Amino acid sequence: MKQEKIDRINVLARKAKAEGLTEAEIAERDALRKEYIAAVKASLTGQLDHTWLVDEKGNKRPLPRKDRP
Repeated sequence: MKQEKIDRINVLARKAKAEGLTEAEIAERDALRKEYIAAVKASLTGQLDHTWLVDEKGNKRPLPRKDRP
């Protein structure tokens, strides 16, 4: 996610606390938040996909993937 979008999320958050948001701004904030959460999840998934477990004998194996119920 680009820094401009993160900055826009922060601007909308400050405005919401100070004076409130219009309906259009609320919709924009919600869309940006969903996009941000998706980017964080994708980043974490990528990091975990490249994580290896090492046992006491020094054997490496990939971290098993658990599917959500």
